[in-house]
Amino acid sequence: MKTTVHARVSRDERAAIERLKAVTGQTESDLVRRGLALVEREVTAAPSALDRAGDSVGRFRNGPADLSMNPDHLDGFGR
Repeated sequence: MKTTVHARVSRDERAAIERLKAVTGQTESDLVRRGLALVEREVTAAPSALDRAGDSVGRFRNGPADLSMNPDHLDGFGR
């Protein structure tokens, strides 16, 4: 059984809904359902490697500047 949800939106949000309807051809209900799915995925997604690295990102000052581009640095790693 489906239920109805009522929501108050600002004028800017209403205008965004109208623009999205025109661009996507979807109904308001479709857009709301899609938005809910996107938020749920965002909230329940596993943290990215960048999120997990946290404050250590960008902290390493020593080492070769071309580490990510020079294949010579991969010697001994499966080659």
